[in-house]
Amino acid sequence: MTDKVLAEAFGPSEGAKLRIKQVALVAIGIIVLAVAAKIRVPMWPVPITMGTFAVLTLGAAYGARLGLVTILGYILIGALGFDVFAGSSAESNGLVYMMGGTGGYLVGYVLATVALGYLARMGWDRSFVKMAAALLIANVLIYVPGVAWLGQLYGWDKPILEWGLTPFLVGDVLKLVLAALLVPSLWALVDKARR
Repeated sequence: MTDKVLAEAFGPSEGAKLRIKQVALVAIGIIVLAVAAKIRVPMWPVPITMGTFAVLTLGAAYGARLGLVTILGYILIGALGFDVFAGSSAESNGLVYMMGGTGGYLVGYVLATVALGYLARMGWDRSFVKMAAALLIANVLIYVPGVAWLGQLYGWDKPILEWGLTPFLVGDVLKLVLAALLVPSLWALVDKARR
């Protein structure tokens, strides 16, 4: 695993300047995650938010370690009561909101970010096919704890898959394709700039 991730393809690569760059990337990443979570795109059968798109893209672009710090920072800010999650609001936020139906998906965000970071480090972010496969794995890592959490929270006798999986699949496929096109395209631009 010696491939660079996108965040390492530009700017300083050592010393204090690297640390400043990393802090800036974490701050930018948290802002992107918070803004993307609030973007609602009309879609059938349900509107989609761009939160998972941001999680997936940042995981691949930042790598496992920087991505993990970023997603944990985002979750911490949400836990402190800031309105940064897709369904949170001024009235419903913080740990109370996180312990509701969205809790398992937030755990999945962490797992997906780390997995994508590792796969990007292995070079899977350089081609559409491998990136799409990495994103599919990451989506599974989001849905498994998300659906399991819903089942534990509300009971397995409820239509858990209809609540927490099937309505979102169409939108997630579109986001997956978009991210699978975007990240390798950014690498192509980086490679072209180096020539």
